[in-house]
Amino acid sequence: MKMAQLTPAGTIHPFPRSGLQVFVESQSGQQVLRCYQCGKCTAGCPSAYAMDLGPRRVMRAIQLGLKDEVLASSTIWLCLQCQTCSARCPAEIGIAEVMESLRLLAAAERSRPAERDVALFHRLFRDLIRRWGRIYELGLGALYNLRGRHPFANLGLVPRLLSRGKLPLLPQRTKGASQVRAIFARVRAAEREAPPPEAKEGTDASRQ
Repeated sequence: MKMAQLTPAGTIHPFPRSGLQVFVESQSGQQVLRCYQCGKCTAGCPSAYAMDLGPRRVMRAIQLGLKDEVLASSTIWLCLQCQTCSARCPAEIGIAEVMESLRLLAAAERSRPAERDVALFHRLFRDLIRRWGRIYELGLGALYNLRGRHPFANLGLVPRLLSRGKLPLLPQRTKGASQVRAIFARVRAAEREAPPPEAKEGTDASRQ
């Protein structure tokens, strides 16, 4: 579904509120239209050199409702959540929260991530937290290398980390592990009950 219209003169006219904008604002709590494209977010971003769009262009794409372009971007996966963009924004927009909401949308729609290894790391990290109540570093590294198809990456660091006690051989359970699993269960139940992003988009577009 198109959320912006290209006129014969070559001008892009965004619809008043696209489904993408509605989703991002509801998940992040940020007002995307407050962005006036000053570029301070991208100028201060330590990962901008590796991104295809950069934070400023992602914000503009959300305003235009260009969902496919945003979800196909490497920017949402290369964001470090360092909060530099949010701190520099003169409009006080939490751009880091916007990026996180886009990752949630990409996961909900099972979009093919532009940065496959980053998306894989996110998923494995989350799954290990759910299982053990805390991160299990050795398991994370092993699963990441195997599923990422680079089984010997950073393997030379393991003996030194083990000898210094920095890398436990076995996972350690925390006292609140069952509570963490209960939180994950509640989130999954809420996700099953919530309408999919596409349904929200169609409902919003019908008002326009």
